[in-house]
Amino acid sequence: MRILVAPDKFAGTLSAVEAAGAIATGWRRHAPDDELDLAPMSDGGPGFVAVLHAALGGQLLAVTASGPFGTTIPATVLLVDGTAYVESAQACGIHLTGGEGTESASTFGVGELVLAAVGTGARRVVVGLGGSGTNDGGAGLLSALGATADRRLDAGAAGLDGITRIDVATARARLGDVELVAASDVDSPLTGLFGATKTFGPQKNIPEDRLPVVDGWLEQLAAAVDRRTSLEKGAGAAGGLGFALLALGATREPGIGLVAEAVRLAERARQADLVVTGEGAFDFSSRSGKVPYGVAEVAAQALRPCVAVAGQVLVGSREMRALGVESAYSLVDLMGEERAFADPAGALADVAARVARTWSR
Repeated sequence: MRILVAPDKFAGTLSAVEAAGAIATGWRRHAPDDELDLAPMSDGGPGFVAVLHAALGGQLLAVTASGPFGTTIPATVLLVDGTAYVESAQACGIHLTGGEGTESASTFGVGELVLAAVGTGARRVVVGLGGSGTNDGGAGLLSALGATADRRLDAGAAGLDGITRIDVATARARLGDVELVAASDVDSPLTGLFGATKTFGPQKNIPEDRLPVVDGWLEQLAAAVDRRTSLEKGAGAAGGLGFALLALGATREPGIGLVAEAVRLAERARQADLVVTGEGAFDFSSRSGKVPYGVAEVAAQALRPCVAVAGQVLVGSREMRALGVESAYSLVDLMGEERAFADPAGALADVAARVARTWSR
């Protein structure tokens, strides 16, 4: 059999590359004669650059940028055939904030990464959005690119309180004629009931009673920049980074679709007998542009069965099949929570060996 292994990261434990390797290790333990095709995936969040580098090659440029609280952090920009890829989580990811200080966390460093990408001479800059620990509407990014306002743009969402004027002309000029792309599957607008703060703020530990306050700051930003843009799908991605990029003229592309095209996922699925995907938590939110749902869609188009291996499986069989997945296997249920977190690669390999016993012929 030929098995296509296309997982996302297992957040906090394994990168997508590591997860694919662990699945392959376990699979070979039971079915050594099967041919395994490893295609680590990303939806634009953490691991975006590493996954694309593994698939496309290209040149990794080591750069430094400001973290969410101003400390200098290392980062990389991937340059491939005139396109530069930037991973916003490298400069503003929740792993850098620990879910704390969200109201003061800034995306200034993401703007620095975009400038570094433009400085390579790239004609196209793709910014992967996801996994952010910030909620500043991309104000920090705009500041790094040269935007000015009557409030601080680099002080997180809290710095926006009272903002009435912002000039992004310099920021647009510094981009020149570079094509800017926001890679994200999040459909949320910037503000409101389904906006960045209300939808994703709780994941960043913004207390319930603070959500209306923080959302109000982003409303002020939207009014100062362009309210119509703030209502566009994707404006709420990565704590509003999508809004800032759209305001600078970016187009939006689905992150999973962009990566799937880069790794030739559809072609590889047609050549496989079975597709195996996975992520840290497989739940019904996976329909919202997450890797397992995207991979399952590609598998269905290729008329190939798709199974998932996850840290936790939080959907029933009916919901699972609605997502296009035949079966899903949980590390926590099969290996125990302690083992799943203490030895994620070993636990994933053991579960993959069990899956191979069922699916390999």
